[in-house]
Amino acid sequence: MMKLATHFRAAFASAALTTTLLVGAAPVAALAQQAPAGAPAAPAPALAASSPAPVLRDSKVSIFGIGSSAAGTKNHAQWMPQMAAIGILDCRANFFAWGVQKTEGQFDFALLDERLAYDDSLGVKNGMLFVGVPPWKRGQEKGFPMQSLPELSRLTSELVKHTKGRITHFETWNEPPNGTAKDQTAADYARMVQVIYKAAKAANPQAQVGLAAKSAHLNYLDQALAAGAAGHYDYITLHPYEILGTVVNRPGTEPVYLSIVPNVRKMLAARDPARANAPVHFTEVGFDTRRGLEKQSQAVLKAYIMGIHQSVECINWYESMDGDSGPLGLLDAKARPRPAYHSLGRLIATVGRHPSSIGWVMLNDKHYGFMIQGAKGPVLATWTATTAPDTVEFESEVSVLDPVSGQVSQARNFKLTLNPVLITNVPPRLVEQARANKSKPLPWGGDYSNAKSVSVVYVDKYVEKGLHTMAGEAIAADVLAYGGNARSGEVPKGGTVFYVDPNFLSYDTVPIEVTAIVKRADAARPVTLGFEYESNKVKREGYSKVEPQEIPEDTSQWHKLSWKVDDSQFVGTWSFHFRFQGDPKQYLIHSVTVTRLDR
Repeated sequence: MMKLATHFRAAFASAALTTTLLVGAAPVAALAQQAPAGAPAAPAPALAASSPAPVLRDSKVSIFGIGSSAAGTKNHAQWMPQMAAIGILDCRANFFAWGVQKTEGQFDFALLDERLAYDDSLGVKNGMLFVGVPPWKRGQEKGFPMQSLPELSRLTSELVKHTKGRITHFETWNEPPNGTAKDQTAADYARMVQVIYKAAKAANPQAQVGLAAKSAHLNYLDQALAAGAAGHYDYITLHPYEILGTVVNRPGTEPVYLSIVPNVRKMLAARDPARANAPVHFTEVGFDTRRGLEKQSQAVLKAYIMGIHQSVECINWYESMDGDSGPLGLLDAKARPRPAYHSLGRLIATVGRHPSSIGWVMLNDKHYGFMIQGAKGPVLATWTATTAPDTVEFESEVSVLDPVSGQVSQARNFKLTLNPVLITNVPPRLVEQARANKSKPLPWGGDYSNAKSVSVVYVDKYVEKGLHTMAGEAIAADVLAYGGNARSGEVPKGGTVFYVDPNFLSYDTVPIEVTAIVKRADAARPVTLGFEYESNKVKREGYSKVEPQEIPEDTSQWHKLSWKVDDSQFVGTWSFHFRFQGDPKQYLIHSVTVTRLDR
């Protein structure tokens, strides 16, 4: 126990040397004087043992949270001080639940207590993660510990009781159905959730239990709720890596990310009305730095800004420091801050730890602007919805902060790019416009809330009317395939990928018809077109396939292929709703239409 405490103190002293700001209440206010993005971190003086820095304490959960890989839980003290330095005081998990019971019948809380005491010294609050089987049953049991539910109940009871007043949030599993046995279902997950919830509430009625799913796999959660999870959770957790990647790499697709919480609300209203307003946490979301440091900065800013707009309670950025999941860290493997770290720090300094959404505006009728109620007043966060820069003009001079570079300018008009900017001294009329828009559907090339059909046309002039597409190769670079060793995998290539306007159809299961007007590229080569779509018939990945159809050989005219389905459930698990399968070089598309047969 003493050895561990010494380790934490030594690691903290080392971390302090790579941090631009001291831990405490001052760092957030001091961010304006921070080094430019990408510059080496200036050394900070070590904290004197006799006069520790003031600690910023906040009992309320903030949207600005952090998480780490398994490796990060071991070197926690190398990076946590730097997170606290910019106002991040909510840590997803510094310890895994079974770590207190490595031997059957014996509980050892010493290591957990040391870690909690260390974080408490920084003003940091921790969550807890229930995942895996009892250590003494490894090799005998896989996936959910369905044969060890009594042991799980006792673990939960002892752990929640021991950490009362120190840990409030307990997450049930890490992104199910990942890590589960092949024959285990959402119903098994529901049983496990019931066990944890009942034991946790008996031990501490104030304990908060999280219901989890990978990505934005609401189809899985929907089935878990129907199978008995309803009423046995306090908040929802998701990991929308794929959707954030799509937004960053495909400008203009922000509505896909912005539809996550509204879809959760629809699901809960249908399956568990008493908890329709349960908080939503993104306990993991991140971006691979191998795609570029500037893009990582864009990703972290957009993730939180659009999270604020959706009223996400907490986003635990994944991850703090490079660990065993690749170069995703705000800090590199040597605990040196990346530009994204500084960008996030400037965002927190500008909007405060507890921002809220005022509403939205459209700039130049095409760029999304998110009006945030910050600690010191309204802040407009915006960026281009296109790859091309655009000039925006305001009726009076505003203050523009580029959180990526740290530069501040005063102007009435300025060039907008893909890098988000934070605008203060916003004209009151624009603030009121945002407030009036808050409850209105966010437009995506128009309002398709009451449309009978949506479509995309490729011939002559490419036109999207409520149906949006990406080539298979493009989305393969945007989304992350779970089950791989890294967070930068690929969805299987091929075909064409589509997503419908969330206002047209999302979550609700209604009969639809998908029609493709196509022809072969080569009359002599047979071509079949497969169709895969998000379904409420739960699969591990949330998608169902139907029998492929052959495209007629006549290339002198276009041919109509269509599929009618009554089990679609579009929630964007992998950021798309449906796709065609087949070699896209072997056929041509004139247009694709999705029609709601209930209208």
